[in-house]
Amino acid sequence: MNMAKLEMIVGTFMIIGILCLGYISIKLGKMELIGGDYYSLSAGFDSVSGLKPGARIEVAGVEVGKVERIALDPKSGDRALVSLKIKSNVKITDDVIAAVRTSGIIGDKFIMLKPGGSDHFLKNSDKIRETESAIDIEELVSKFIHGKVE
Repeated sequence: MNMAKLEMIVGTFMIIGILCLGYISIKLGKMELIGGDYYSLSAGFDSVSGLKPGARIEVAGVEVGKVERIALDPKSGDRALVSLKIKSNVKITDDVIAAVRTSGIIGDKFIMLKPGGSDHFLKNSDKIRETESAIDIEELVSKFIHGKVE
């Protein structure tokens, strides 16, 4: 009987250990099991060159969400449609400007939101109207080298 009791205790500790390891892995990996506490917005851009799903979204240098998905806009066919996940405790005004920016000179791309002065806020599934596309450094250098700078 002693051996069965010992095996039961060891088994219980193993199960607790595995559950704790899974919880820590999810928290450190910053994954959400059931969607998390976010709402969705979308924004159309002429170019999102270098932007990837999972990129951060910032307001005043503070991370407020992540890029969920990037695809061609089915309505226009020539613009990128970016799906954004914004933390539910962050309110975004309806006159916000979404801009694709680079951290540092050759760093990762992210979306910077510049809030406006409106009293109306965007809700789940709304679309950001004002956007600024990514600056293509290679294109600018090419124009400069070939003397086509305006």
